[in-house]
Amino acid sequence: MPTMTFTTLGLIDQLCRTLDELGYQTPTPVQTQAIPAVLAGRDLMAAAQTGTGKTAGFALPLLQRLTMEGPQVGANSVRVLVLTPTRELAEQVHESFCEYGAGLPLRTHVAYGGVSINPQMMKLRKGLDVLVATPGRLLDLYRQNAVKFDQLQTLVLDEADRMLDLGFSQELNAVFAALPKKRQTLLFSATFSDPIRALAAVLLMNPLSIEISPRNTTVKSVKQWVIPVDKKRKPELFCHLLKKRRWGQVLVFVKTRKGVDQLVDLLLSLGIRADAIHGDKPQPARLRALDRFKSGEVNILVATDVAARGLDIDDLPQVVNFDLPIVAEDYIHRIGRTGRAGAKGEAISLVCADEVDLLAAIEMLTKQTLPRIEEPGFEAEHRVPLTNAAGQVQKKPKKPKKSKWTKAA
Repeated sequence: MPTMTFTTLGLIDQLCRTLDELGYQTPTPVQTQAIPAVLAGRDLMAAAQTGTGKTAGFALPLLQRLTMEGPQVGANSVRVLVLTPTRELAEQVHESFCEYGAGLPLRTHVAYGGVSINPQMMKLRKGLDVLVATPGRLLDLYRQNAVKFDQLQTLVLDEADRMLDLGFSQELNAVFAALPKKRQTLLFSATFSDPIRALAAVLLMNPLSIEISPRNTTVKSVKQWVIPVDKKRKPELFCHLLKKRRWGQVLVFVKTRKGVDQLVDLLLSLGIRADAIHGDKPQPARLRALDRFKSGEVNILVATDVAARGLDIDDLPQVVNFDLPIVAEDYIHRIGRTGRAGAKGEAISLVCADEVDLLAAIEMLTKQTLPRIEEPGFEAEHRVPLTNAAGQVQKKPKKPKKSKWTKAA
C-alpha cells in the first residue's frame, strides 16, 4: 500500500511545501480522515486525543478552501470562526493557522477576554478570513456590532466538551443563534460526553464521525503511577522527588490558584526556577510564563486546570498531579501534555486519603487501576483506601501490621 502523504490527501503545493519546512512528513490518522472530508465541505464530529494533530486536521483544509474560494471578506465579517474554551488554546490554535498559512493571502486574528477589546475591534474592521475566539469575548464583539456573520462559511468547535464543563453553554447558544443556518460545522474534541453528542445532534448535518482513540482513554506512551502521601507532606514530597529523580522540565497541576502560588513561592525560596499559570493572572503574564517554560528559563510550571488544554509543549517528559482533578476527564487532558506525537512521558499523581473518590473516578473512566508506589520516608499515616477500575473503594483500609519485634525494639 502506498504511503499516505499530504499531497495524496488533496492539499495544494504551497501548503505541502510549508508542511515540509515544518518537518511534517506523514499525516496522522485524524488528519488522514479529516482533511478530505473538510475539503469536501462535510460536517465533522471527531474524537481524537490531545497530541494527535487534530488542529492541523481542520486548519489545513480550511486554509486551502479560503485560498481557493472567494468572495473577498467584507468589513467586520469572518469566513471561518474557531471557538475554543481557554485563552491558551485560542493562542495555540491561532499560531497554528499562522504557521500553516505562511505566505497565503489570508487575514487571521485571535480574540479573548482579559485584554483590551479595542485592538481586536480594529482588526475586525477590515474583515478576517479566520477568527479564533473564546465564547465570552466573541459575544462582546458581536453585541458591539464589531463582528458580523453574514459571510461565515465554517464554524469549528475545538474542545467543545471543555467549553460545556466551564459553563459556556449559554454563551454558545447565543453564538449559534447569531450564525447562518447554512454553514459547515466541525466539532473536534478529545472526549465525547453525552451532552456533546446531544449538542452535535442539533448543530451538525449528516456528519462524518471519526473516533481515533477509544472513548476516554489515556495515551499508551505515558507511564502513570500514584504515590500515596499525607496531604500536609505533598510539598515536601514534590521537592524530594524533584531532587532525587533529577527532573528537568515538569508541568505540575494544583487544584486552586492559592495552592499554585504557595507551591511556586516554596520552589523559588529553595532556588528552584518556577512560574505559574492560573485564572487570576492577566493574559500577558500567562503567555510569558509559558514562553519561559518552553525556552527552559524556568524548569517548573505550576498550573490550575485552566492550562490543561491548549498547552503545546514539545518533548515534555513529566506531568505531576500535585492534586487530583475534580472532573475525571481533566486527568486525561492533564497527562495528555506529555507523551505527545509518540514520545514517551511520565505522569505521577500525589494522592492523599481524601482524594480516594477522585482516584476511583479516574480509574473507572480510564478503565485501569493505577499502580501505587510508596516513596520511602513519605508513607501515608492516613492510608489511601484501595481502588479499582470498576470505581470501587475499599471501605476500611487495613492498617499495616506492626511486627511484635518492632514493638519490643
